Amino acid sequence: MEQQQKLTAIVTGASSGVGLYAAKALANRDWHVVMACRDVAKTEKAAQALGIPRENYSILQVDLASLESVRYFVKDFLATGRSLHALVCNAAIYMPLLKEPLRSPEGYELSMATNHLGHFLMCNLLLNHFAHTSTRAARLVILGTVTHNPDELGGKIPPRPDLGNLEGFAAGFKDPITMADGKAFESVKAYKDSKVCNVLTMRELHRRYHESTGIIFSSLYPGCVADTPLFRNHYPLFQKIFPWFQKNITGGYVSQELAGERVAMVVADDEFKQSGIYWSWGNRQKKDRQSFAQRVSPQARDDERAERMWDLSAKLVGVA
Repeated sequence: MEQQQKLTAIVTGASSGVGLYAAKALANRDWHVVMACRDVAKTEKAAQALGIPRENYSILQVDLASLESVRYFVKDFLATGRSLHALVCNAAIYMPLLKEPLRSPEGYELSMATNHLGHFLMCNLLLNHFAHTSTRAARLVILGTVTHNPDELGGKIPPRPDLGNLEGFAAGFKDPITMADGKAFESVKAYKDSKVCNVLTMRELHRRYHESTGIIFSSLYPGCVADTPLFRNHYPLFQKIFPWFQKNITGGYVSQELAGERVAMVVADDEFKQSGIYWSWGNRQKKDRQSFAQRVSPQARDDERAERMWDLSAKLVGVA
């Protein structure tokens, strides 16, 4: 009974990287964390290695690339009988070396399917199952990235994200179409486009549902976690040089542990109870740097595009 009364958060992509350390940070706050992942055994091993208290986590399997898997996950979570106080949409794949697209079980380009559409469906299916307490409102947090925003230095590196008029969405991403703008496949741009969609989703959730539900919707960029497993599909040389460059040249490096702590702060702390905000940190590597509300990219603050993206995504995942 005591365990059932803990505040409960779902964290996707919790088997490694920022998601794993966010799970640890929340568990250290005496939350119960549902670690949502593809590989249950890997996640159990990782949780034990970090010393996450066994009573403060459980693991449920989900493959965000598969809409069917997301639906099964939601059913499995609801069957636990736990109240839901926070959802952290953290999981992401990044495959910069791909020359030809991979597709999800439903036929959508894999980066967009995993990073955006799977989370979009999960948010919609769980929206009516959030619980508030007498002292805090439920929260839904979606991870962002500096690369979504060409107004920031990290977002100026080509290829830049461009959703166009969402031609790919409108066409249902039917073969041979893979990209949001309907143009030729480009793996790095596919990732960046999906992250723009993440921010648009957060802002549209806020616009549509904050007032009626009281849920706090937000995003954050915790800093450049240059050694995260997100880069495991990059060149080995890049995986060595990039962390060094961020630590010694830009000063933007943030450890997985600090990034996870920042995610937990946005989920749990009173400082972050504003809805519709994209949170960031100054020169991001230092613990004492203050958080602030970051202006999102021009595309991600386009309300008309957000509404169109929402409607088209709802059709693609079957919740329209």
